[in-house]
Amino acid sequence: QLQLVESGGGLVQPGGSLTLSCTASGPLPLKYVAIGWFRQAPGKEREGVSCISPSGSKTNYPDSVQGRFTISRDNAKSTAYLQMNSLRPEDTAVYYCAAIQNLESDYGPWVCKDDMAYWGKGTLVTVSS
Repeated sequence: QLQLVESGGGLVQPGGSLTLSCTASGPLPLKYVAIGWFRQAPGKEREGVSCISPSGSKTNYPDSVQGRFTISRDNAKSTAYLQMNSLRPEDTAVYYCAAIQNLESDYGPWVCKDDMAYWGKGTLVTVSS
């Protein structure tokens, strides 16, 4: 019911910035889904790096990216974003966009988990000098 495509990955130097985009298509209106960004580094488990409520009014981040990453969304454009600042080599990973049906009133940090219903194929971010 929802297809997600990530874009914007690439090579960036430590301390640099990058913005990822997640474009959604399909019959499920984006205003009825929560969206999360996840990442998976080589040899490591996938981890969540941000979550945003259907309206975009609520967001959540783990300590590892708090203050450096910002998730946002534009439901009219069917697109979500992940602005990443002060990037570190340990941020190197494949970044995935994921979504799950959710009502704004039901949203909480528990919503974005590894069992999200819809996933993109990922975009590679490499932080290296």
